[in-house]
Amino acid sequence: MILKLKHILSVVLILLGLVSCTDTVKFGDAFLEKVPGGTVTADTVFSNPEYTRQFLAGIYSKMYYNLPTLSTNNAPQCLNYWKGMPDALGDDFQLLFNNTIVFSKYYNGSLTSEIDGRKNGNIYPFTNESIWENVRHCWVIIENIDKVPGMEIDEKARIKDEARCLLAYTYFITFRWYGGLPLVYNSYTGSESSYDLPRQSVEATVNYMTNLLDAVINSNHLPWAYTGSEAAAETGHWTKAGAMALKCKIFAFAASPLFNDSKSYFAGKYTTDKDDCAWYGGYKPELWQKLKNACADFFAQMNSNGHYHLVQPLGTTQEDYRYAFRSGYIQENSPEILHSIRVSNKAHYNDYLWYFLGWGNSANGSGGNDRYSYCPTQEYVEMFPWADGRPFDWEKTKREHKLSKMFVDGDTVRGQQLLQNITYTRDPRLYETVMVNGDRQSLNWGDGKAYGANWEMWVGGTQVGQASKTNSGKYGTGYRMLKYIVGECFRRKYPQWNAIMLSDIYLLYAEALLQADGNHTEAIKLVDAVRARVGLKGLVECNPDKQLLTNKENLLAEIMRERACDLAFQNERYFDMIRYKRADLFERPLHGLRIYRLVRDGRNWKREESQWYNKSFNKKLRETDPNFYEPSYFDFERFQITTGARYWWSNGFDPKWYLQPFPISEINKKYGLVQNAGW
Repeated sequence: MILKLKHILSVVLILLGLVSCTDTVKFGDAFLEKVPGGTVTADTVFSNPEYTRQFLAGIYSKMYYNLPTLSTNNAPQCLNYWKGMPDALGDDFQLLFNNTIVFSKYYNGSLTSEIDGRKNGNIYPFTNESIWENVRHCWVIIENIDKVPGMEIDEKARIKDEARCLLAYTYFITFRWYGGLPLVYNSYTGSESSYDLPRQSVEATVNYMTNLLDAVINSNHLPWAYTGSEAAAETGHWTKAGAMALKCKIFAFAASPLFNDSKSYFAGKYTTDKDDCAWYGGYKPELWQKLKNACADFFAQMNSNGHYHLVQPLGTTQEDYRYAFRSGYIQENSPEILHSIRVSNKAHYNDYLWYFLGWGNSANGSGGNDRYSYCPTQEYVEMFPWADGRPFDWEKTKREHKLSKMFVDGDTVRGQQLLQNITYTRDPRLYETVMVNGDRQSLNWGDGKAYGANWEMWVGGTQVGQASKTNSGKYGTGYRMLKYIVGECFRRKYPQWNAIMLSDIYLLYAEALLQADGNHTEAIKLVDAVRARVGLKGLVECNPDKQLLTNKENLLAEIMRERACDLAFQNERYFDMIRYKRADLFERPLHGLRIYRLVRDGRNWKREESQWYNKSFNKKLRETDPNFYEPSYFDFERFQITTGARYWWSNGFDPKWYLQPFPISEINKKYGLVQNAGW
């Protein structure tokens, strides 16, 4: 097949006037001022080491970034908050901002293969995400870096391997959305009359990515990690650890039932011209072995080279555990982050991007924008166990009359308006991920200690107001998302997003041991290591009725639940559901929680839809006033989400949704881009 892709694989280098993960990239007008003649070509870029480094930084700045940040029609669209993030397609979050593609095309089931005049269609647009620009620019570096004068050989080798990692990562993100892809092996000059680039099989695409990474891993030109003074300047650049971890993630997706099963995901409903673009053609158990071996290699190198480890708590309090978890993902130099991505090198710019949308200028977060309405679901909140690791069971807790203590517990002490001796009753990760009723509003950046007013998540409360009643806005499910926000203490911090976390690889290794060898014991040890850092007891001890040492299905379910709890907004839960073909979870209606504050009315209790802290705390009320003490008794109603009710809930989950549609305009060019089934 012939691919006429000159509009994608352009001969002229795109002027990357963006911000890298370390330096301001001076392409565009600023770059042209340095280069008489005004034409930026490969000869210009590779005539000077600094120009070359800036060009590499420009590619970094266009990598996939999973935080809704900007209003833009330009590539990459991953930052565009009008599009919506894939996390809102799983069962953990519901996006209640209706002016997004997620809400308008996915939730109502109207997505097609058509694209608009801005090249946008689905939420990872094939021709408006800088995919092919990034691919070409990586090859330009690989092919031209050796001719840069004045650059050390070691740096050239390192940059070449960074380009290979960037190339593999770009393909991996695209592979999860589309399956097999056209494979590009050089930059092209632009003078070719045609390009032979048909869509390739899943197997060929996986081999392409892992071969690139094997070349990096075996060359040893990249450091295992950046440490010391180097870390400040180089964090965000690819490392050998990152390359090995990415290889694990590629094999995990390839080995999973979406592509690796006895029949294709669309069998019995659709046919395609080329099944191998979306299926291995049968079940290949050796793929799980490849994942297991890749994970084993990673941990062997980690044990040998050090640096990376799960952040351990400094004590045994709930706040110690919360701070360990938070430090693990939010601190720029965390030993749990294997690869991170930033689109800004200015901390103050964060106020106008992710942080501003999520938190706003008010200390209590009330200034946040509804474009940030990624609301945690009740199903997600119930995935988080009790603080000791025992599974949370709504019905059991209700029978025991303990629902009022399902987030915090405390003592009402005479003369003290706020609850005393506060105990956080659930998994510490819950409070770092979800705003829940009764949690303290303020968090100390230095030690994670919580203090101040309570979050009022009841109907009429300071935060929720009527949002849970109307199922609207950023509190529309009765909860609010906190991941990557961390409240006021995160103001003026760098807005990084972590592409690969160490806990992800721990849990993928557990999955691989279970799937490849049926090794329950070693799989459980890895899961327990992730749980232990937040104070949870072991899986077996906490789930005696699930026979986790022998029941594969139950253990796999626990691994997937742990992934959901540990990796919120890491672009994982939705794709875990996709790769395991969990139509049952996609079809399950999701819920929110309405909380009603109860106030004494003589010998009875009545619902009170009003604020407490702003109206009662330090307002010289008498102790006999029913509003004197912090509320601690509540009614609860789980309600089905109606705002953005998903088409799948009432019409079933069509298997075509497991992969995204290629733009019909690209299919019609007849260069061999085969459409995914059902589109």
